[in-house]
Amino acid sequence: MSRKQDKPGISEIIFSNSIQEDAEFIPILSEEDDEANDNIEIPDSLPILPLRNTVLFPGIVLPITVGREKSIKLIRDAYKKNKLIGTLTQRNPNINDPESKDLYKVGTLAQVIKILEMPDNSTSVIIQGKRRFVINDISTTNPYLKAKVSLFPDIKAEEGDKEFKAITSSLKDLALRIIQLSTNIPQEAGFAIKNIENNSFLINFVSSNSDIKTEEKQQLLETTDIKKRATKLLELLTRELQMLELKRDIQSKVKVDIDQQQREYLLHQHLKTIQDELGGNPMDQELQELEKKAKKKKWGKEVEAAFKKELDKLQRLNPAAGEYSVQLNYLYTLLELPWNEFTKDNFDLHRAKKILDEDHFGLEKVKDRILEYLAVLKLKGDLKSPILCLVGPPGVGKTSLGKSIARALNRKYTRVSLGGLHDEAEIRGHRKTYIGAMPGRVIQSLKKAKSSNPVFVLDELDKVGKDYHGDPSSALLEVLDPEQNNAFYDNFLELEYDLSKVMFIATANTLSTVNGALRDRLEVIEVSGYTLEEKIEICKRHLVNKQLKAHGIKKGIIDFSDKILEYIIENYSLESGVREIDKTLASIIRNIAKQIAFGEKVEKKLTVEAIHKILGAPKFIKDKYQGNEYAGVVVGLAWTAVGGDILYVETSLSKGKGGLTLTGNLGDVMKESAVIALEYIKSHCEIFGIDPEIFEKWNVHVHVPEGAIPKDGPSAGVTMVTSMVSAFKQSKVRNNLAMTGEITLRGKVLPVGGIKEKILAAKRAGISDIILSKENKKDIDEIEPLYLKGLNFNYVENISEVINLAVTNEKVDNALNIV
Repeated sequence: MSRKQDKPGISEIIFSNSIQEDAEFIPILSEEDDEANDNIEIPDSLPILPLRNTVLFPGIVLPITVGREKSIKLIRDAYKKNKLIGTLTQRNPNINDPESKDLYKVGTLAQVIKILEMPDNSTSVIIQGKRRFVINDISTTNPYLKAKVSLFPDIKAEEGDKEFKAITSSLKDLALRIIQLSTNIPQEAGFAIKNIENNSFLINFVSSNSDIKTEEKQQLLETTDIKKRATKLLELLTRELQMLELKRDIQSKVKVDIDQQQREYLLHQHLKTIQDELGGNPMDQELQELEKKAKKKKWGKEVEAAFKKELDKLQRLNPAAGEYSVQLNYLYTLLELPWNEFTKDNFDLHRAKKILDEDHFGLEKVKDRILEYLAVLKLKGDLKSPILCLVGPPGVGKTSLGKSIARALNRKYTRVSLGGLHDEAEIRGHRKTYIGAMPGRVIQSLKKAKSSNPVFVLDELDKVGKDYHGDPSSALLEVLDPEQNNAFYDNFLELEYDLSKVMFIATANTLSTVNGALRDRLEVIEVSGYTLEEKIEICKRHLVNKQLKAHGIKKGIIDFSDKILEYIIENYSLESGVREIDKTLASIIRNIAKQIAFGEKVEKKLTVEAIHKILGAPKFIKDKYQGNEYAGVVVGLAWTAVGGDILYVETSLSKGKGGLTLTGNLGDVMKESAVIALEYIKSHCEIFGIDPEIFEKWNVHVHVPEGAIPKDGPSAGVTMVTSMVSAFKQSKVRNNLAMTGEITLRGKVLPVGGIKEKILAAKRAGISDIILSKENKKDIDEIEPLYLKGLNFNYVENISEVINLAVTNEKVDNALNIV
């Protein structure tokens, strides 16, 4: 193997003293020498010397350094026996022991002229090319490569060919000019070129010593027609000359003593010149790419005009300027936005209903509203998208519903979490004058979705903040107003963008913290918590299969019965949604996965004992109805963030001066309800059969258990008045009864919210009779009959009806003597 030395000067090749001393060597080939080389006989098995980073041409003398054993042995054998060798250039110079596939197929026959032992113990060899050959087959690889070869055809120019003479003359002129401009080539080379009369040798000499790539030299060697070879070499020399002239021109334009800024500019000019020669400036290519992409956009005339204006501005900027990147980012943002690009809606209502039912159990109101929107859009063909706001407790599927809607409509889906957002610029974007400016989240999300009509979920709308940076809620007013969002203005774009086709779906846990003006623009849909039956169905249809798949367990290995699921839901979760249940199921299935991995036997049917072993003792114990043995104890119904619950209100009497004590961590509204209840009883005591003098002799103490938990709201009004009447009369309250409703000083019973959650809580506690305001009947009518089974509802308008229904004439055991 061999490697080329540091590039030798032409004078070293032509005028080397060691070579001149050898009588057999003639530096410049004549026509007769050329003909002698054509008649060389090729041995049957030719030793092959691979060359790195260089190509040997016929007639050319080339010094090389050999360093490996195979190469040294080949050279010594050939020199000793005065035999010809074959030289082939490696395709990859980094390969140490090349095979046939690593070498080019066309090479040059060569004769070893001299072997020189250098002072650094390396071996240098001077070889001279004779004739081109093509390799047919490698015959052996030891002790070095040998091959069967044949002569490579050589098509010479016709005598008297004026065009060929002109080309060779031009080659001489170009070579001489390059020698004058280049600082790397000695001037003696010009003398050698002037004295070459053999055109074939001239072409080979210039090819060998030109500053061109090894691959290009190999292409010249493989060109059979000498005229074509000369033409190709002329093109390569022209390119090299142009580069040298450009360098000279640039250097002549700049001063020798330049400051840092001028230095940077010069380097950019050098780089630009080189890049132009290599196929164009990347900056120009980038601008061309921007223009090409712009032609494909469907934007309006206003946007197109703005783009062209900003593109012209970019072309005038220095790429090193800080503003350049901001301007470029702006143009790319304009191009990446889906201007007037819409996905086609799927109006198959049956398919949409099927998808919505597959992904979410329950939530009928929401599904019906989506189907209504689809139906109108199908009939009318155009409809401003509604701004839906799903309000409900955590974990009921508000956010995931957005994905299902997108799938049902065949639209793209995108989501922005507004939780903790406190900067208006997050919505409207930053102005381009700021460093690091970017569009707002709305525009960024549309760019990501690549559609102007996606389903856009604005998550956690109730958790938007507000500080000195501005009020994001106010910025959302324009986004969520169907009358305005067809011309949404982003500070970064400085253009209007049409959001009217976007289907916005906002989610919130409560509307109490949502800006009033913003709330007015929303179509609010209450997403109440799931019933026990719904939770069981959701577990069976979705959660169990999801966790089995997530933990690599096949279906059928474990069976969750309805009773086990009910036990898990009631004893290990306390929520309206199913997020905690999902985590609990994951804990159970992880434990089963561990058993399987350890090779233990797994019982297919889960039992309560197995659940206890995995999850421990129950975390939550649901309140159960405790009977009516005590006077003044009444069951109320309450709504919490995690669903409905039953709430006991206890009233006890003690001798005193008629004071009222309230305990149980009650809020102001609840305290006021207790005061109203007592005052109403005092003013209507004859109706209830209570002696008026009692109020001056007995103190009243109202307590709501679980004192560590804050409680508030007006819905316990009827419960408090019933509890007090029962305590004053020392009478039992009707068995299995619960109630909810607000009261007034006039004795009216007003409607309250959270009815579905409240009646489900009553049902879980084993209560069969419920007292509600007559105006709450509409809420009961909206609940599926399945969930009302076993419940009896009593609708009332005033407190007297409540007392008549709730308080019996039967005295409690050990009744106080109230006189």
